[in-house]
Amino acid sequence: MSQKNKATIAVRKGIDADKHHGAVVPPLHLSTTYSFADFDTKRQYDYGRSGNPNRDILAETLAELEGGEKGIITATGMAAVHLATQLLNSNDTLVIPHDCYGGSYRLFTSLEKRGLLKLVVLDLTKVENHQKILEIKPKLIWIETPSNPILRLTDIKAITTIAKQCGALVGADNTFLSPALQNPIEFGVDIVVHSTTKYINGHSDVVGGAVIAANQALGDELAWWANNIGITGAPFDSYLTLRGLRTLNVRLRQHQENAFVIAQYLESSPYVSQVYYPGLESHPQHELAKQQQRGFGGMVSFDIKGDVNDAAAFLTSLEEFSLAESLGGVESLICHPATMTHAGMDATARLEAGVGDTLIRISVGIEDVKDLIADLDRVFDKVKPGQGQRLEASKKVVQQEQQSEPTSSFKLTPAHTALW
Repeated sequence: MSQKNKATIAVRKGIDADKHHGAVVPPLHLSTTYSFADFDTKRQYDYGRSGNPNRDILAETLAELEGGEKGIITATGMAAVHLATQLLNSNDTLVIPHDCYGGSYRLFTSLEKRGLLKLVVLDLTKVENHQKILEIKPKLIWIETPSNPILRLTDIKAITTIAKQCGALVGADNTFLSPALQNPIEFGVDIVVHSTTKYINGHSDVVGGAVIAANQALGDELAWWANNIGITGAPFDSYLTLRGLRTLNVRLRQHQENAFVIAQYLESSPYVSQVYYPGLESHPQHELAKQQQRGFGGMVSFDIKGDVNDAAAFLTSLEEFSLAESLGGVESLICHPATMTHAGMDATARLEAGVGDTLIRISVGIEDVKDLIADLDRVFDKVKPGQGQRLEASKKVVQQEQQSEPTSSFKLTPAHTALW
């Protein structure tokens, strides 16, 4: 782990490193190919898929921020998740949490159906399931903490301890907190994955991912696979992501400040049945959050009173929150996980994970929190969730859910198209 402060690393990495012209900001290198120094003599870079200066600066910065030895930048967050599975063979077992991100769940279950790995789904918050891991002896244990969207925490140290006993690797999705607030490698995790689309970039204008390996050998293997299957990130995307990363710590301070105020507001609302935010003392894992995190993040989820009609009416009436997928941008986003981010999960698995029709997830932005609260207050007063006062706009959601099941074995619904 670097001795420098994370804010300094995020801002200074790659700055004033241009030896040719003295550019303070690293120049953008768009070339797809690089000339050889001589016959059979490559320079540092030879082809854009295999290596690029902008991508390398971003990878090195994230590796240093996470306390890892090597970083690999991928085209998307899901590409980063997929990259981690390249370490598995058809006879290897992957253990995943029952409440992971819907896109990850869909990928893992799809790979299992194709016979590319064996899959076991467990509630990793339950200590009794740790013994099951010892019995299963998996090759890789996947954790997501806080989880998307319920914000459950997994005890990272407990899982890595179990993993060492059975010779398993541990991969952690750290997207919700970023390296500014949590470093799973400190607790023994082998692989950290990010959707850099989210907090690392922070401006909702770049799609990307990253994998950080705790040791060089594992990192080299993952880098080989990334080049082999062609999922490395683009130079311009890396350039923009690094620019966003410069302000990560500053942005997260405001994200967290606003999120805490909104979580408190929601907890006191008569129209909300449950709030999920580890920063609240009422959260059952508040103490664990303080032990393994340096902050509570900018994500807040809650169950609105009533049913899907109330949720739809509420979501379509807000003005300061955009109804959209993704998270971690400077602007506030709000979504309905059951029909958006987790639509790729089958209904049974989704409900077991706690993603019901009344669950709403907020990615709290850095706007003036008074304006955000005023908007929430206005809409709650207008919709009055749970009291039978619903908007006509919500009927569209109900009609869509009442449509008959498709006759073909594979068909995308409007909710699914956003995930493909």
